[in-house]
Amino acid sequence: MSIIYVLIPIAILFVCLGLAIFFWAVRSKQFEDLNKEGYSILFDDKPQKPESHDD
Repeated sequence: MSIIYVLIPIAILFVCLGLAIFFWAVRSKQFEDLNKEGYSILFDDKPQKPESHDD
């Protein structure tokens, strides 16, 4: 029964940590454009200019 006195504060700590991470993600606009990353895999990146070696 004494293990409950340890597990409850640990569970509350995990819940508070999860809520803090969630609210940080919302404030930093992590959930603004959910489709962008899903579509980015379908399209090629813009071609990069070849590096010039001036020797």
